[in-house]
Parts: sequence; structure tokens; C-alpha cells
Amino acid sequence: MTEKEKIIIPVWRKVTMTVEEAAAYSSIGINKIREMLKIPNCPFVLYIGNKKLVKRREFENYIEGNIEL
Repeated sequence: MTEKEKIIIPVWRKVTMTVEEAAAYSSIGINKIREMLKIPNCPFVLYIGNKKLVKRREFENYIEGNIEL
């Protein structure tokens, strides 16, 4: 598949997001999201080797359940 044929999926339809996508989606800074992903037993982090992805639904639930980050 070439770059031109790459499938584009809207962020709100994705199961996981990159840190950059999560920042744009939530209006939370990249550094704050990276800090949150370092918390032990973070409910919305998914490790793919050394790469960290954000589980969208769990991330939304986490934000909805907290009044302060």
C-alpha cells in the first residue's frame, strides 16, 4: 500500500491513538499525556514494544471520571 492509498480513520473511530492524536483529541498537552502514561497501572496505556499508545475509550472514561489532572 502506498502513501496515497493509506486508509485514513477519524480519531474518534480509532481504538488506539498516538500521544499526539490524544493531545489533539482532548486538548491536553503532549507532555501531560506522556506524564499520565507513566503512572503505574495506567488504565489507558497500551505498550507495543517500546511504543505507547492511548486506548481511546479508557482515556475518555478516565477524563470523565476526574475533575483534575
